[in-house]
Amino acid sequence: MQSTSVKNVIKAMVGNHAVAYAVMQARPQVLAVYPITPQTTMLEKLSEYVDSGKLKARMIRVESEHSAMASIFGAALSGARVFTATASQGLLYMTEMIYWVGGQRVPLVAAVATRAIASPWSILDDHQDFMSKRDAIWVQMMAENVQEAYDLTLQAFKISEDRNVLLPVMIGFDGFILTHTMERVEVLDDETVNSFIPPREFNLIDFADPVGIGQVANPDDYIFFRHEAKKAMERAKIVIEAVGKEFQSVANRKYGLIDCYLCDDADYLVISMGAWTGDARVAVSRVREKGIKAGLVKITTFRPFPKEKVKDIVRKVRGVIVMDRAFSYGSGGILAQEVKSACYGLDVPVYSVVGGLGGKDVRPVHIEKVIEEAHANGLEDERWLI
Repeated sequence: MQSTSVKNVIKAMVGNHAVAYAVMQARPQVLAVYPITPQTTMLEKLSEYVDSGKLKARMIRVESEHSAMASIFGAALSGARVFTATASQGLLYMTEMIYWVGGQRVPLVAAVATRAIASPWSILDDHQDFMSKRDAIWVQMMAENVQEAYDLTLQAFKISEDRNVLLPVMIGFDGFILTHTMERVEVLDDETVNSFIPPREFNLIDFADPVGIGQVANPDDYIFFRHEAKKAMERAKIVIEAVGKEFQSVANRKYGLIDCYLCDDADYLVISMGAWTGDARVAVSRVREKGIKAGLVKITTFRPFPKEKVKDIVRKVRGVIVMDRAFSYGSGGILAQEVKSACYGLDVPVYSVVGGLGGKDVRPVHIEKVIEEAHANGLEDERWLI
């Protein structure tokens, strides 16, 4: 698809409302809602769209997050385009159904307003909830800002329903930092979105000959299903890049698995994901003014992890600083582990900088200092910003 002119409308929107607007434009037939901070206002906005007639969808007001995912699971199997959203403890409560949906490769979209996991109790941001689902057979994408939260939500429906993928997609965006922050957002007109995301015209049930099949699989079948899911994830990398290019043709904004800033001649790379990528970009620009050649790699797609692209960039530098907003206890920073695995065999140190847990403030000056330390003396393998 090529567009000779981009039809963008400028709006001021908080992140929750930007995602809700994208969902409304994607025209799902079934929504399941259960409130939890900080995503509640997103579902309230969707309810307004349904009540006003702007979105012709069945909204199911369920009694729990588990039921929310179960409801749209069934609707998606029968051919409906569906959506739900949650955060933190709500995502944990969904966990059983999250794995059912991923294991059966059901196309649907869920948004996660990332939030710290109890205990101790916190309603503020980190990525522990989002990353805890890294093995659930879901495509996982993370937004840097409110614009990306809108854009990625639109792309998620197209990626999920692609016949070469047929996987659920989880869009993460930072709780309060994005969900409740108002930014300038360019939204596409409805006609363009309708062309970009055509109606879903397939289902996973033959209504002419419906058959119920038990879900118990013998070992040969079970490992076969898992291997097919692995292949679908690999194909998803190609589809994500293709959808990103198609989206660029209609929106003039570029997307894919990763995004690079000042990487070509960099001696040091900062690798990050989510909202603090903007802070990292500022830090990289500042140290450049001091003569330190730093660059930034933003991970947009966490699953499937873009290991080939990361390795190709990292092989050219002297050191890598990975910003981790989630931690695997007894092992290490989760994103740093992914990068180290991708870069196995390269003689490049990879440092994990853990920060921002439970909403702890991390500013450009903190990242700037870490880059300067890495340039001067190297870093410990794991550094906590506390």
